[in-house]
Amino acid sequence: MENSEFIDSVARRLRTSPEQATAITRATLTTLAERIDGGEARDLSARLPEGLRAYAFAPRDKAQRFGLDVFVQQVSGRAEVDGDLAKAGMRAVFDTLREAIPPGEYDDVITHLPAEFWDLTDSAARYDGETRRG
Repeated sequence: MENSEFIDSVARRLRTSPEQATAITRATLTTLAERIDGGEARDLSARLPEGLRAYAFAPRDKAQRFGLDVFVQQVSGRAEVDGDLAKAGMRAVFDTLREAIPPGEYDDVITHLPAEFWDLTDSAARYDGETRRG
């Protein structure tokens, strides 16, 4: 997946501009890289489009341990959006990550997060409101 495809996917899911989707994506990846171990963050970074790799590169080897509320606050502050949009944006980024990287590697990333993140990181495909008729 190319950088523009990743951002467009997040923007489509959020029904927002590519500029806002870019800010939320960068904020989410930066915060995620702080929350998971450095080796796992570097593995994730290597799988991302080149334009997003630096945001997922861990600043240290040991993960910072913080919960979902702090994660949302970090994303909200970095992307300069309110908490509700930050949380929806995080879900859009995780959904896009699930499509952009191999399933086993996505699972490796989210297993480093506590259960309170599971609603955002559900490894099963999300229902998008559309049904297919045969």
